[in-house]
Amino acid sequence: MQINKEQLVSYVKKLSEPKVLVVGDLAIDEMIYGDAERISREAPVLILLHSETKLILGAASNAAHNVATLNNGKVSVIGVCGDDFQAGQLRETFEKANVNCGLLVVDPKRKTTTKTRISGSITTSITQQIVRIDRQTNEPLSPEIEEEVLRQLERAIPEHDAVILSNYHIGTLTPRVIQETIRLANKYNKIIVVDAQRDLDVYKNITSMTPNLPDTQKSVGFKIGNEEDLKRAGDKLLDQTNAESVLITCGADGMFVAKPNGNYSKIPVFNKSEVFDVTGAGDTVTAVYTLALAAGADSFYAAIIGNIAASLVVKQFGCATTTIDEILEALDNL
Repeated sequence: MQINKEQLVSYVKKLSEPKVLVVGDLAIDEMIYGDAERISREAPVLILLHSETKLILGAASNAAHNVATLNNGKVSVIGVCGDDFQAGQLRETFEKANVNCGLLVVDPKRKTTTKTRISGSITTSITQQIVRIDRQTNEPLSPEIEEEVLRQLERAIPEHDAVILSNYHIGTLTPRVIQETIRLANKYNKIIVVDAQRDLDVYKNITSMTPNLPDTQKSVGFKIGNEEDLKRAGDKLLDQTNAESVLITCGADGMFVAKPNGNYSKIPVFNKSEVFDVTGAGDTVTAVYTLALAAGADSFYAAIIGNIAASLVVKQFGCATTTIDEILEALDNL
């Protein structure tokens, strides 16, 4: 398919317009940095002299952050947090990122999902992650908390242009929450995009989904080794979900878009030489792709814009975001 660059630029400039709702597993990434000082006398472990701690939005929260930097904060989140210290950190980080977290549901029986990464460095070396500590509750929501989430969905979906279902399989997206989110999005004629790691066939009647290659292979049940396999996989997901399109992210091999009636597009990767950290790049693709769809782009142009955005965030360490100006500059330099 030929690319109309003027059309592409016009869609990028409209990314600031749609209002987006992110529903899913919200998390915070606590990044602790230190300088390697010595080995402990008490045990054969490295002692780090603490230099700084950064709080970054992760999981579904990262998708919301990516949206916020592009549409000037016209984004809200629905998810569950605990009644703990980390919940306060999550809210504070959302507020700093210009993300509306007023629809958060508090469950005192759950932990606020927090992923703590401890990294060390010395003067002659780059920073390296040493250990990660996950703090989370994996059980599905209780019926009472689930009902509260459903009430928030009823309030919020009519007020937004697009909905992202971001499933990290930590328990927020129960079958009822998934079904009701999709039902309401379709009832009010909203764009709905799914970012999930497994059970892709449970998401029926959606606008699109953005699985990566390994998750696609697990879902369709066969190994994908060439473009013909991608077409088969795309067709199978379209058939299972009744989606309008499927975007499969293929890492260093770019992206593949499948639409009904044998309509396929292969998009090459735009940045192979400057990859520093792919953490959160999938959230960026989903966020930007959804914004572009809501701004009027078809799935092909939306995928290209998402691809450009991903090529920018992988140059940075940890979950990162980009801006409309950066995307336009990258597009101009292609």
